[in-house]
Amino acid sequence: MDLQLQGKNVLITGGSKGIGKAIAEAFLAEGANVGVIARGEEDLKKAKDELSGLKTFQADLMDKQARTEVFNQFITEVGSIDILVNNVGGSNGGKTMETSFDQFAEALQLNFLSAVHFSQLAVPFMKKEKSGSIINVSSIFGREAGGKPTYNSAKSAMISFTKSLADEVIKDGIRVNGVAPGSILHPSGNWQKRLDENPEKINKFVEEQIPAGRFGTVEEVANVVLFLASEKASWVVGATLNVDGGQSRSNF
Repeated sequence: MDLQLQGKNVLITGGSKGIGKAIAEAFLAEGANVGVIARGEEDLKKAKDELSGLKTFQADLMDKQARTEVFNQFITEVGSIDILVNNVGGSNGGKTMETSFDQFAEALQLNFLSAVHFSQLAVPFMKKEKSGSIINVSSIFGREAGGKPTYNSAKSAMISFTKSLADEVIKDGIRVNGVAPGSILHPSGNWQKRLDENPEKINKFVEEQIPAGRFGTVEEVANVVLFLASEKASWVVGATLNVDGGQSRSNF
């Protein structure tokens, strides 16, 4: 299927490894011009070496000024932006009363506010072209209990933001949607670490909690992101699609 993504300018946050890297690779395979932003220089270099044509940008995405500067670097290099994938994220803390207020603020800054900021930076360029797509990578735990409260709260906010921004900018030809992955296994992720530490416990978790009977892959998330970014999803607006092998217990 031709997704008509050739030549599109794509920016992915947190794109040097894991889900973000798989999304970058998938867009490159479609002939898009792809840039990724991440903090770790070593991972960025590795990604650039492995993915031919990938443009890499180093920045601390917790920092508002750094986000503005790196976005402008991308625009200067490629000219404009057609597709934004807000993927950067991470979890911290533990139970609510064992987690400092500052950790909640940090989680919101990384997982949620960075997406708000990059979206605000990208929308004016998309409005000029009367076309664009923003994809927000949240989590099934943005819809239901599970995982760490800091992460869940931020991802829940992202799902709400996705819908509100989508309704605001669709009249300008810009579609905003999201994906909510379940448990995804990849070498740099927490699930791989947990599997290495206690395979019996994690295999039992998979058997009991994931109806499909296995972890998801980064490629399976990337495929849904590409679909949502393409004109094949032209009537999908404000949706956040679960990509979880049936793991979520939510009915909607």
